[in-house]
Amino acid sequence: MITKISETIEKFQLSLISKERKEILQPLIDYIQLKLDKKETINLNFICTHNSRRSHLSQIWAQTIAFYYGVQRVKCYSGGTDVTAIYPKVIETLQNHGFEIQKLSHEKNPIYAIKFSENELPIIGFSKVFDDNFNPKSNFAAIMTCSQADEGCPFIMGAEKRFPIRYDDPKEFDETILMNEKYEERSLQIALEMTYVFSNLKNEG
Repeated sequence: MITKISETIEKFQLSLISKERKEILQPLIDYIQLKLDKKETINLNFICTHNSRRSHLSQIWAQTIAFYYGVQRVKCYSGGTDVTAIYPKVIETLQNHGFEIQKLSHEKNPIYAIKFSENELPIIGFSKVFDDNFNPKSNFAAIMTCSQADEGCPFIMGAEKRFPIRYDDPKEFDETILMNEKYEERSLQIALEMTYVFSNLKNEG
């Protein structure tokens, strides 16, 4: 794994997560644990309205931290109810954390290759609807990262389970003096909570 990323994960203090947030995260831990016990593939689809900020941060950190803890058969995806593009500040924030990112296309909705390890396949990132052909059609967990998507999508076709794990939108601070701080804050909150999830698994590899 890229050293700067692993150092970030190692510094997390899980005690900073509130009891309320731990209770929200526990059903996802239970779902993943059951899949591990059955030696089944663990498909996690992180869903937010525009698939531009929180859902990508969640997908990328979850995939990265699953690798860090050696949790096998985890495949993370993201999607939205609308297609937009990954917001550039998300890419910049991830690069600041150590991710190596290559822009593969230059249309309005660019495709990115996002690497957390020098020797692992990159995560492919671009904005898409949650049921895009790139994503699984069945046997996945739908993780709703924003209230709008959670309320606007009462039913996710093919999802085995649905988990509302909501995060405040850093978009509220776009083009303000707090923009950099708030994007980093949200990214690290998501990373901290995904670390809590994967570090609480009984994993035999």
